[in-house]
Order: sequence, then C-alpha cells, then structure tokens
Amino acid sequence: MSATPHTSSYYAASANDKVERPRLESVIETDVCIVGAGYTGLSAGLHLLESGMRVVILEAARIGWGASGRNGGQIVNSFSRDIDSIEKVVGKEQGKLFGEMAFEGGRIIRERIAKYNIDCDLKNGGVFAAMNKKQMGHLRSQKDLWEAHGHNQQLEMLDQDAIRKVVDTDLYVGGLLDKSGGHIHPLNLALGEARAVESLGGLIFEDSAVINIDDGASPVVHTAQGQVKCKFVVVAGNAYLGKLLPELHAKSMPCGTQVVTTEPLSDEIAASILPQDYCVEDCNYLLDYYRLSGDKRLIFGGGVVYGARDPANVKALIEPKLLKTFPQLKGIKIDYAWTGNFLMTLSRLPQVGRIGHNIYYSQGCSGHGVTYTHLAGKLIAEMLNGQATRFDAFAALPHYPFPGGHALRVPFSAIGAWYYTMRDKFGV
Repeated sequence: MSATPHTSSYYAASANDKVERPRLESVIETDVCIVGAGYTGLSAGLHLLESGMRVVILEAARIGWGASGRNGGQIVNSFSRDIDSIEKVVGKEQGKLFGEMAFEGGRIIRERIAKYNIDCDLKNGGVFAAMNKKQMGHLRSQKDLWEAHGHNQQLEMLDQDAIRKVVDTDLYVGGLLDKSGGHIHPLNLALGEARAVESLGGLIFEDSAVINIDDGASPVVHTAQGQVKCKFVVVAGNAYLGKLLPELHAKSMPCGTQVVTTEPLSDEIAASILPQDYCVEDCNYLLDYYRLSGDKRLIFGGGVVYGARDPANVKALIEPKLLKTFPQLKGIKIDYAWTGNFLMTLSRLPQVGRIGHNIYYSQGCSGHGVTYTHLAGKLIAEMLNGQATRFDAFAALPHYPFPGGHALRVPFSAIGAWYYTMRDKFGV
C-alpha cells in the first residue's frame, strides 16, 4: 500500500494506531458514502451507524491526515464567529438555536471518548488570555453572552494575578477560564473514532481519493480503482477537498497554520509554566495557542499563511513567539515542526448544505473546527434520518465569494489580517 504518509508531526510519531486500511479496489454498495476520514466524516459516520445505516468512508491519504490530525488539539466552544454575530444575521429567535448548539461539540467529543474508550490524553480546562484592557472587555462580554445561552457554572474571569497562577508569563492582563474547554491528542482522537466506526460495521478505505461523483437518486462515487454505489454522499474534505466540487471551491480559501513541539520538559518546568495543565489561546486576530502534551512537551502554534503555502521554516516562524511567551524556555530543543491547512470562509462561519439530489456537505470551520466538526457530523446524520431543523439552520446562513475571486482572495485577506494585527498590537 502506498498511501500518502502523515506529516512529520509529534502527533504522527505518537499515534496509537499505525495500522493502514486497504485501498478501495472493487464496486461496493452502502447507504452512505462519506468523502474524508477527518472529524466531520468520522463523526457523521459514527452517528449514522448508531442510527442503523450502512457507511463507507473514503480517505485520499490516511485517517486524520488533514487538519483533524495536525491541529492544536484544543476543545474550544462556540464558533469562529460567536453567537451574537450570528444573531445579527438570523435574528434573536433563531439565534437561540445556534446558542444551544454552540457548546454541543465538546460534549460530543467527551461522550465519544467515554463510550468508545478512546485514549487521547483528554484534559479539562481552556483559557482565553487577554493582552490588553480592550480584550478583557471583550472576554467579559463573551462570558455574559455564553451565560445568557445557558453556559453557566463553567466560566470564570481571571484577573492579572489569577492568570499568572494559570500560565507563567508576563504577556497577559487577565483572561477567561472555560472549565468545559480542554485539550486532546487530535490524531489519536480521530484514530479512536475510526476504530469505533469499524466496530459498528463501517468500512474505511485509505489511499482512495475520490475523482468523481455521479449525482442522482442513486449516486455513485468513483475512485481510481473502485466505486461506491449509495443512497447519499457526504462530502467532508474541508481544506483538502481541492476542486472535486466547484460549487464549494469558490466560497472558501485554504489557510495554513504552524505548530512546533518541544522536547519533553521536566516535571518541574512543565508545572511551572502551566500549573493547571490548561490549554491557552490569546485573543489576538492572528492568535497564538499552546498546551502541554501527555508526555509534558509544550505544543505551541500560531500564525496564518493565506492560500495554504507551506512555509520554508516553521520553526523560525513559531519559536520566537514561543520564547516571547516563555523566555524561561530559551535553549529548549524543538523536536517537531509542521504546518496544516484549515478552510476559511468570508463570513468565518461554516458552510453547510446540499448539492443536487443527494450530496450533502459541511466545510469552512475557519480555524474553529475541533468542536464544530463533531457537531456537524451529528447534524448531517440527523438530516439523513429526516430531522432537518438544525442542519437547515446552518444551511440558511448566507455565504459569498471572496472579493476579487481566486486571483485576489489571498492578498485581500492578508491586508485584512494586517489591519486587525495592528489593532491588536496597539489595543484599539
């Protein structure tokens, strides 16, 4: 078998399951064919199998090969644009529905981990860290907003003294602790969910890139050496879908983010920099995020490369950010450095819908995908089982092409990012 290997990340090196699945080399029939074995596809597959449907998942490379196996591993509630922004588009009443869903993805992850005994280093607690007074004001408003939508008993404001007890750095003036946030080994979560899919009779084929989909009452999904005949198709390729469906390509843009992982830290150093073992992300537009791994490495990520070009030297981009946050780690060795793509939409909200007769999709998490993708899989399963209300709520969100089309979407987005970065820098 010659499936494209995982990127040379810490996650791939410490994966629990290195078993390769077969390539599709025949014609098979099923109820639902899912394109992509990342979180969206695996979540949809699990929910559909639990409802009694037959499922086949086709993966172009390896399970969790894309963003699902490369991300920062943080369980962050809500969406890339928060509930109040969605309310401005859909109104207060429909906004309540999004408010109910904003915290469901994290619950689904924990339910999956418990139900299927997935070993993925789950740890509870996530902190949003404020660099200035303006960001602290935003966090107070966020706390009020989330509590108004029922997310009570989970949130705690941290003043400057309190956040210093959570993360040993001079950068922050305060923060917001979400006790229902947390972090995981993202690739091991995906691999555990894949094993759960297979335990329920689902089939997963790797090295089986989809090259064409025949829509209709009985769709047929084609790979280079096989076919899947089915009733429904679920497209869950996100940033790695390419141009398989031109309808989706026009309204989204792959973007890259970079991550490094240090050598294992001593127990004393690990306990000193992150005493509570929470994950942390700052409140800047182009944010930094970090946490400790199960074996006490510091995993630190940040930055965005528009258009998803791979930087020549990830370590050179991220190590200065790491040392600015934790100057006490000067001289620490970086063992792993990698990049991965996420899919951004102009609205920063996910794109959900149906193409033709029986092709359903969810994409465009815009950097907020770990929790949303698990919710998306459940919504797709609900839709295919005749419960369309929540799926349709997302499908009704308006989406537009990037200004300037494909030729100018990268420079226009970079200009916008520069503007917001300057605002962050000067706290305005």
